[in-house]
Amino acid sequence: MPLRRFGRTGIEMPVLSLGGMRFQQSWSELQPDEITPESQQQLERTLSKAKDCGLTHVETARHYGSSELQLGWGLKTLPDRNRILQTKVPPREDSKKFEAELELSFQRLGCEKLDLLAIHGINLSEHLVQTFRPGGCLEVVRRWQDLGRVGHVGFSTHGSKQLIVEAINSDEFDYVNLHWYFIRQDNDPALDAAAKLDLGVFIISPTDKGGHLHTPSPKLLDLCAPLHPIVFNDLFCLKDSRVHTISVGAAKPEDLDHHLKAIELLNRAGEYVPRIEESLYNEARIILGESWLSSWHIGLPSWKETPGRINIPILLWLYNLVEAWDMDSFAKARYGLLGNGSHWFPGENADCLDRDISEEALRRVLAKSPWCNQIPSLLRKLRNRVGGSGQERLSST
Repeated sequence: MPLRRFGRTGIEMPVLSLGGMRFQQSWSELQPDEITPESQQQLERTLSKAKDCGLTHVETARHYGSSELQLGWGLKTLPDRNRILQTKVPPREDSKKFEAELELSFQRLGCEKLDLLAIHGINLSEHLVQTFRPGGCLEVVRRWQDLGRVGHVGFSTHGSKQLIVEAINSDEFDYVNLHWYFIRQDNDPALDAAAKLDLGVFIISPTDKGGHLHTPSPKLLDLCAPLHPIVFNDLFCLKDSRVHTISVGAAKPEDLDHHLKAIELLNRAGEYVPRIEESLYNEARIILGESWLSSWHIGLPSWKETPGRINIPILLWLYNLVEAWDMDSFAKARYGLLGNGSHWFPGENADCLDRDISEEALRRVLAKSPWCNQIPSLLRKLRNRVGGSGQERLSST
């Protein structure tokens, strides 16, 4: 497994990391006697294959249901002196509650030290305040570092690129977990900021949040040929020197296979990636038109400024994905999360258009968009294609 220096941490990080978001039995907290032997065996088979293939970095989070508990058992069964262990704990207004959750993570994982600890979900400005204020969460982490129980501290985020850059530029963190992959490159300024300050960069959920690539549409499979979309997306991420590792959210051992294929082809990324990018972009130009692709994002209001808090930028991004590449499964999930995902997926979907919010009201806030008159109809088209029942985020914390 190729290794990359993980920024200022100095850790030699494998370019694939084993993410612990999908291999647990439940998204609810479970008592030890509720864990089934079958579930634990599946996790340990996944952990064993990852170990054998050189995925020494294993990461999870306090609110990934039974993940920490089950992973803790697996770490004892499958010890590895090269393992790099990370968990993530959300910020709290009360730093004592943050510290209690940190203690619980150590208890569940059965570890004496964490190599990496992330403040989980710095998505709002208030999360930065909770982290940095005197007596806040970062002071707790620094104390645990002084005790030798925490190695390096970073943060994970679904926040705006402006907030991410602000957090990076604080120079208080050693690394960042963020979203950046082929279908979502708007966090590019954050990668530049991280590189400037030598932060480690860990790309989270490139397969699931990168477009439900574990269940790609026939059209996407065809456009990415001869590679599987997972392989293409991995190579797209890893060809960028600002990226150090990407997460493999495996639920079973076989989920590693496409990612391992990407590693086999990593030295040929420059051959495959531009060709597949061109295939995808050409199809988008044919379906959506060059004029739309070059200007759809101009003059769009934020969801905070929009009647009904409709998140127009996200909805039009989803519209592009379904129209150009038939990414309906992903778009349906993201559409349903809007309005149900708290600060992780802010704003609302288009269900309230024509019911509570008139087209005229929407056009007023779209006055700076060159597509002001067309956007309401496009939102209806998206709603008709992927709308339906709402979806709650798996963890509401």
